[in-house]
Amino acid sequence: MHTEELAMQLTPQQLLNNPFLNKGTAFTKAERDQYGLNGLLPPAVQTLDQQVKQAYAQYQAKPSDLEKRLFLMTLFNENHVLFYNLFAHHVAEMMPIVYDPTIADSIENYSALFTNPQNATYLSIDDQTDMAAAIRHSADGRDIKLIVVTDAEGILGIGDWGTQGVDIAVGKLMVYTVAAGIDPSQVLPVVLDAGTNNQALLDDDLYLGNRHPRIYGEKYHAFVDQFVATVEELFPELYLHFEDFGRSNAADILNQYKDQITTFNDDIQGTGIIVLAGLLGAMNVSKQKMTDQIYMSFGAGTAGAGITKRVYEEFLQQGLTPAEAKKHFYLVDKQGLLFDDMPDLTPEQRPFARSRAEFANADQLTTLLDCVKAVHPSVLVGTSTQPGAFTEAVVREMTAHTARPVIFPLSNPTKLAEVSAEHLIQWSDGKALVATGIASAPVHYHGVHYEIGQANNALVYPGLGLGTIAATAKLLTDGMISAAAHSLGGIVDPDQPGAAVLPPVTKLNQFSQTVAAAVAHRAIAEGLNRTPISDVDQAVAAMIWTPVYRKLPADIEIIK
Repeated sequence: MHTEELAMQLTPQQLLNNPFLNKGTAFTKAERDQYGLNGLLPPAVQTLDQQVKQAYAQYQAKPSDLEKRLFLMTLFNENHVLFYNLFAHHVAEMMPIVYDPTIADSIENYSALFTNPQNATYLSIDDQTDMAAAIRHSADGRDIKLIVVTDAEGILGIGDWGTQGVDIAVGKLMVYTVAAGIDPSQVLPVVLDAGTNNQALLDDDLYLGNRHPRIYGEKYHAFVDQFVATVEELFPELYLHFEDFGRSNAADILNQYKDQITTFNDDIQGTGIIVLAGLLGAMNVSKQKMTDQIYMSFGAGTAGAGITKRVYEEFLQQGLTPAEAKKHFYLVDKQGLLFDDMPDLTPEQRPFARSRAEFANADQLTTLLDCVKAVHPSVLVGTSTQPGAFTEAVVREMTAHTARPVIFPLSNPTKLAEVSAEHLIQWSDGKALVATGIASAPVHYHGVHYEIGQANNALVYPGLGLGTIAATAKLLTDGMISAAAHSLGGIVDPDQPGAAVLPPVTKLNQFSQTVAAAVAHRAIAEGLNRTPISDVDQAVAAMIWTPVYRKLPADIEIIK
């Protein structure tokens, strides 16, 4: 529910401490008289624009990215409208601060820097008796439509961070709001603390999470099941987003629930959507057919296998049989090319493992370069977190066998990237179609200005969520996911020399609405809406929250 629907008794100080209602120095003289705020604020009344200008100057004065993020988090805890208005005005600049890559520093230092729980819910596997009460208290009467939940075992690039990973849920929800306009009063970040295998955390006196190794198996799954059942009962129209669960659990949880509730795993599905959108954009530029591509994933964990599955499903939608489509896909992990006789393949890897009989030198395919020489891929996607893995030799080998190689080094942060965009353009003589997992500056090469698309899930998951919620969809289906990818991949300008294969983050809110509309229309077409919707575009527009000050609820009672 929107903040206008909240009813509560507050002291003047509590009003100023409520981030959903606080206007700070923008409270008018009349409001200060009405709510007993005189003397609690400086006399001057500022406009929101003045507050944003003032906050931005304070932000710019911070000496490091982490200090900038801490400043923004403080602002968020105090005043949601001001925070989101500032963020929206500087979205390309602040996205790497609010979210990736700076959020990694914030997560790693979370316990030491802890000052405010940020409206999050912290659930412990060691004490599940009051789970419903804890979630209700965190929601505080709000009608929650979106939860991002993590157990923080598999935070991309930095691994297991236990309860400190709650920051990933907080940051993800901030992007949902700034990109797609999802009302911040309708969201809730949750961390499921099942312990941690990060010994540095267990040895840290300041660590705020459970001090024991991670619990797996039946007890862990019962914990997750209880959480899902609880939130589904409390919030009947919930969109449940799973984030950064470990390789051993992420796919199992998604497969268990994806046909029962409205749920989404960004690492498995979201990254797949954005890579598919980038590939569709690349095909628009190169004028090639998707189903003619030979796809190689370097990194076959949760993200790599999930991306591969999404691209494979697009091959099926474009008319190939499963047997025909699988001939186009190759997974390479730390041991080299994955073969079907390997005993430790995950269920997600197994469908794409190859037969050794296909290669005369199968036992020698243990390095990426050897695999590229043997397979001649036209698409190479990296989720390996192996810095420098896409060497000049690898790039030149690809370029020798395909006119416009598609190369996406997706690992982040920067120190873990497989290759830089600049090297890709240089080593491919400007032929590579590139998207990176980190924000990359344009590359100037032989007179051409190459824009580099960022394969950032933020380009797609906010619009996907908005469209699904606006359509009151019972499930998130493959058809809805495909609609999101196609709507995003169609935004690129294929006739512009050096055009990016994905749209820029600077236009995030515009194309998030494009994605939302495509997803909502597909949900309605599939008959998934819980409530009748006559005008889909209007339903999407009605869901969008804008960060402006509103009249406070008429039934707020101030205790003076």
